[in-house]
This record gives sequence, C-alpha cells and structure tokens, in this order.
Amino acid sequence: MSTEAIRIPSKLPDVGTTIFTVTSKLANEHNAINLSQGFPDFDCDSDLIETVSRHLRTGNNQYAPMQGVMALREALSRQIKKSYGATYDPDTEITVTSGATEALFCTIAACVSTGDEVIILEPCYDSYVPIVRLCGGVPVFVTLRFPDYKVNWEEIKHAITPKTRLLILNSPHNPTGMVLSKDDLNQLKELLRQTEIIVLSDEVYEHVIFDGLQHESLARSPELTARSCIVSSLGKTYHATGWRIGHVVAPAPLTYEIRKIHQFVTFASNTPIQYAYAEFLGRRTDENDLAKFFQDKRDYFLSLIKKSRFKPITSHGTYFQLLDYSLITDESDKDFSLKLLKTHGVAAIPTSAFLFQSEAPPVLRFCFAKKTKTLQAAAKCLCAI
Repeated sequence: MSTEAIRIPSKLPDVGTTIFTVTSKLANEHNAINLSQGFPDFDCDSDLIETVSRHLRTGNNQYAPMQGVMALREALSRQIKKSYGATYDPDTEITVTSGATEALFCTIAACVSTGDEVIILEPCYDSYVPIVRLCGGVPVFVTLRFPDYKVNWEEIKHAITPKTRLLILNSPHNPTGMVLSKDDLNQLKELLRQTEIIVLSDEVYEHVIFDGLQHESLARSPELTARSCIVSSLGKTYHATGWRIGHVVAPAPLTYEIRKIHQFVTFASNTPIQYAYAEFLGRRTDENDLAKFFQDKRDYFLSLIKKSRFKPITSHGTYFQLLDYSLITDESDKDFSLKLLKTHGVAAIPTSAFLFQSEAPPVLRFCFAKKTKTLQAAAKCLCAI
C-alpha cells in the first residue's frame, strides 16, 4: 500500500504549526530582527553554566526520580515559602517537569475528562485550548478586553455551569502584561467558595513584575491553594528556556493524579540541570533584581520607540510589550505583522494568535528580552515606519 494513502483522523484538525515557530522561521529567512518568540538573545549566568558542567562531570547523568530531584524540590519548597508564605511538601506536592508546557499538559490531562468545561481567559497562551480539546474538554472563553485587559469577574461568574471543572488563570499575563491584584484574588475566592472548581494558575513570569507591584500568587491564599495547581518555570527566571525545566505545585491528591500523567509523558527531566538549579537556588536571592533587570529593558525599549507611531499598552509584567498600530494602518494584525517582518525587518506576534472567539484589536506583541543592540536595531526600524 502506498504511504500516500495512509490517513488518520486529526485530533486537532484546525491546529497547525504554532505561530511562534512559523514567525521565527520567517524571521530567519528574511533576516529580520526577531522580537516575536519569547526567549532572551543573551546567555544565562556563567556561574549557572559552570554548575551544570560540574554536575555533568561528576556523574549525575542518569534518570532523575520521576517526581524530580529531591534537592530541587526542597529548594523550590523553600523558595515558595519565602516568597509567598505557603508550605508545600517536596515529597508529595511538588513535581518537576520538562518545561512549564509539560506541567500545563499533565495538569489539564489529570483534571479534565470528556465533557468537562474549562474557563479560559483570552487572549491566552496558545497551548491551553488544544490541550483541553485533546482531553475531551470544552473551552469556555471569557474575554480580557483591549486596552486594559482587566478580568471581569462578573463575566466569569456567568460562564460557570455545573459542568465547569477547571479555571485557567495566567499572571503576569502573556501576551498582555496584565497582572492580578489582591482584589482579584479576593473576588476569585468569593466566586469559587461554593464550588468544586479547580484552578490552574500559570505563573511562569512570577519574578518578572514591574512598577512596584507584588506578584499575587495563588500560593498566598490557603483557601485558593487548597484547590489550585500552580505552574512556573526556572527557564523563564534564569534565562535558560532551552533547558526545559518547569514545575507544578498542588495539594497531594491533585499531585498524585498529575504524576500519573507525567510519568508517561517524559517520566523524568534533565538530571544534571536539576541538580545545578537546586544548588543555584540555594545561594541566589536576587528575584527582585530580575524584575528591575526586565523593567529597565521595557523602559529602554519604550524610550527608543517614543517618537514612533506605535502606542504602547501598559505592561506590568512578563517580558512582552503590546503596541497599538492603529495610527499606522487599518490592516488586520496578521497582515500587518507579516508586512512588518518582510518589509520593515522586525518580527512580532499578532494577538489574534492568542484569541479563539474574539476579534483582534490593532495590536502586536513584541519581546523585549533582548540585548541592547537588538532593541536599538528594532526600534530604528519601527520609528522609520
């Protein structure tokens, strides 16, 4: 039989290669400055690299425990306690994963069954919806509206039904830079108090928060931690996205179910890197320095494009900046992002890539986790439009 005749019914018929992969490929082909995909173009701490190298040389090169290296889970437990006052048992409530995306997948797969409804705030990180659909769940969208992208808790209340199983939150929020406030958490507690809804809180940019604001992790509230799975990423924190080390913390019964999925997805994550992170976390206390580092980059990028025709949307966290291009053109965000890449030499992401039911505003997402010379070159192109 010809291999051309082999077909399988697609579980994700309306999903193609992610826009991040496509845009980065186009940026390389057109020699454009890549402010699209969310990764730094500078290296991580040389001390961290040396620590990984030492663990490679000393023989930590075989399978790690499925749950993650205990030293790393203990270090994460101490860090969470210090940052948010929450106590998580490293043995039964913390799981190391191969990146935050795997943590998201395993958590959603553990919580969501066929017909369960999952409330998702859009724009949203592009992996949430496909994972929910793969698990047989039904995405229910609530829109964060341009230009402030604040959460409308009344709309979330109306979206809840007896079938609602999971609510996915993301703060600091990708792509908008919105952050949840203490009042948001209070409203969330009140909203969920009489329900059995689980919360998946994507907090991968927990240490990248600006303007004197405090990250309101769900770990700050005992009432919320009792029903929450919180995902974060050491790769985002320490500029090493390619090492793919994330984690999820959750109450023991939820962790037990998450680990059932995790053991059949990657089983275990990179061993020497886990040992290195455990050691590194034990001697680093500079999370606040990280916030200043990226706020300085945000502010510098905005100063460079101040005379451009782009209008910035306030970003209080992450390393992304939304820019409103309505003074330049009335083209769709997809069309303008392609023109920006091919004609003007700068790659950005249209916010329609993060939307599933709402119309996209005239806004593009730019990553400012870049070297000074990269930001300068990109700004020069943007100001020339």
